[in-house]
Amino acid sequence: MASLLLKDIYKVYPSGVTAVTDFTLDIEDKEFIVFVGPSGCGKSTTLRMIAGLEEISDGELYIDGKLVNNVQPKDRDIAMVFQNYALYPHMTVYDNMAFGLKLRKKPKAEIDEKVKEAARILGLEPYLTRKPKALSGGQRQRVALGRAIVREPKVFLLDEPLSNLDAKLRAQMRTEITKLHHRLATTFIYVTHDQVEAMTMGTRIVVMKDGYIQQVDAPQMLYDYPANLFVAGFIGTPQMNFFDAVLIKDADGKVYVEFEGRKVLLPKAKSDKIINPEEYLNTGKPVVFGVRPEDLHDEESFINNSKDTVIDVRVDVVEKLGAETLLYCVFNNKEDEDEQDGKVKSLVENVTQLIAKVDSRTTTQRDQNINLAIDIMHSHLFDKETELTILDGEGTKAYVPVKELERRAKEAEELALHPELAEKKAKKAKKNK
Repeated sequence: MASLLLKDIYKVYPSGVTAVTDFTLDIEDKEFIVFVGPSGCGKSTTLRMIAGLEEISDGELYIDGKLVNNVQPKDRDIAMVFQNYALYPHMTVYDNMAFGLKLRKKPKAEIDEKVKEAARILGLEPYLTRKPKALSGGQRQRVALGRAIVREPKVFLLDEPLSNLDAKLRAQMRTEITKLHHRLATTFIYVTHDQVEAMTMGTRIVVMKDGYIQQVDAPQMLYDYPANLFVAGFIGTPQMNFFDAVLIKDADGKVYVEFEGRKVLLPKAKSDKIINPEEYLNTGKPVVFGVRPEDLHDEESFINNSKDTVIDVRVDVVEKLGAETLLYCVFNNKEDEDEQDGKVKSLVENVTQLIAKVDSRTTTQRDQNINLAIDIMHSHLFDKETELTILDGEGTKAYVPVKELERRAKEAEELALHPELAEKKAKKAKKNK
């Protein structure tokens, strides 16, 4: 069991490509941390730097308060589970799980006890004499986990371990790994590009893009209070609907969101959360209005109770998924009509579209003109230019690369103008070392 501290970590390859930039994260003991993001965002690179498989270009990595930048992987007391399992094909399940302990010259009785205990935990007892080729994908994954468990490491590192499994087995193994974390009560760091895995498994999620941390928070907080456009669009399935909009305040003090020729009322409880309202209200400054598909409703009762947030759309595609129905809609704006035949453009031609996730028993049909009511208290507003939220929510603020780099540039400028501050800072840094 261990805590980790990654402080200003950079990874720059010899070619000059920067894979990870200024990664700072404090991981508490027994946490289940998930790194999530699109392919190439730097999540696996960060995991490999923690494991010692990649050299840290700059910054400091601490495990249990000890600086381990130059410590060999075998001496970091971590165990890593790889995407491709990396089992020895000529060894039995028992020997695969025992191999690491044999290398450390542990007593035979201790090895036997640990392997059998891990096999019991993972349900592998009937398979100990089999070789990997005689196992299913899920069973091989459990062997790879068992090999890590027997070492009793301080930290478990898992690099997309479920990506090779089918959907049903992946769901089952998600549950198994979560139960394993609770049983072992140790620190897990898990890398995935699958947001469902991230949301269901992590105590905290680190959302990454282009080598930068975008936001770190608990799963539900990420969903409810995304700090920027990227996080808002990445978390949630289907993706959040985004519309270019402006904010209008009338003579009565009511605030409206105008988008796509529609106007919906922001309740006072929502409009009071706007950061720097003088910058956005009645200024024409563009914002992005975000609404999740599940926050759009076609039920008559909801529409009647939310008349200030009703919009009209045309349904272009209906997808019935059993438990829910997805409505792909377009706005019936005059400018979208084809002058030749008067027909509204299709979903493919029309850039402005909207997805609503409604009840599976909906009677809405394709090509039908319908009203949808927005659950406005769960809507989102972002600055069009900076892409940051302009609502003062309860979530953790985004780690914004541009803003952070601007702050550092300003700090460097101040230190250049005041050499005595630079000297004082250098002395403080030396003292801390």
